[in-house]
This record gives sequence, structure tokens and C-alpha cells, in this order.
Amino acid sequence: MIPIASSVRVWIATGHTDMRKGMHGLALQVQQSLKRDPNAGDLYVFRGRTGSLVKIVWHDGLGTSLYAKRLDRGRFTWPLATDGVVAISASQMACMLEGIDWRNPQATWRPNAVG
Repeated sequence: MIPIASSVRVWIATGHTDMRKGMHGLALQVQQSLKRDPNAGDLYVFRGRTGSLVKIVWHDGLGTSLYAKRLDRGRFTWPLATDGVVAISASQMACMLEGIDWRNPQATWRPNAVG
């Protein structure tokens, strides 16, 4: 798991990305398309065309890491915008990686009484 400090920001690259790209290609996309510094320590999340695969690029101060997750069933919830980035919190990213709709997470129902 990615150790996320409170100062780290999570950015979702809207639209879809070519998932053949590795860490260097995605870092270059952060720099050129998103106009952000890929070495600033923020997390950048990219989603493929089918929506079942995400890649996360993160520079921890020592080097760049690339994390990937593919859902067996379903798709990752993604913003509708086709261009730019959207900032989300670390807890929203955790929901997203578990396949939960991070825009409107629902609490599970709990009974009021035992009997």
C-alpha cells in the first residue's frame, strides 16, 4: 500500500490513458499534459479505456513508483470531464481502489435493535 502523508495530494487524470505507458511515459504525461511536477510527491491516478485498470505514479523523494490495480469485475468510478485533473482525498482514493463509488460512498445498514 502507498503510505500517504497528509500533505500528499491525489490527482485523477480525467479521460482515459494509454495503459501501455510505463512510469516514465505517465510521468511525462503529468508534466506535459497536466502541467504539474511529477517529482513533487503527489499521486497521479490514470485509468484505461475499459475502466478496469488504473495506474498510479508517485515520486517519494528517492525515486518514482508505479502501482497498478485491475478489477476482476466492474469498473473504477471516474469523473465525467474529458480533460485535466481532479483532486481527491486519500480516503476517496482508498474507496476508489476498493471499487466503491468515491463520489457518494454509502454506509452499510445496521439494525437498531437486536431482537
